[in-house]
Amino acid sequence: MMENRCITQESLGTTGFSYTLSLINGKYKMTILYTLMEFGVVRFNEMKRYIGSISYKTLSATLKELEADQLIHRREYPQIPPKVEYSLTQRGKTLMPILDAMCQWGDDHRL
Repeated sequence: MMENRCITQESLGTTGFSYTLSLINGKYKMTILYTLMEFGVVRFNEMKRYIGSISYKTLSATLKELEADQLIHRREYPQIPPKVEYSLTQRGKTLMPILDAMCQWGDDHRL
């Protein structure tokens, strides 16, 4: 049985939903996470081409935010020209069921 809760006694900011949203909110964060879920290890320019509509500056900033939140891993190889690869961390991989559910919903309800 669900307890009666009063909205005046609650705050969205204290919910798990709000925390999750704070990590994945942003125009391209979910797109980047989806790209890494689908393709595993992806280089910067590959991701830029795949997404298409994102600017280099926005992609770079968004990748840094996702890395700071420990959702993606950045691996840099010491070579010329520099080679950088991105992949999901274990923490990032725990978002896969959410991404899978969104994909399934989209396939089921696409108009």
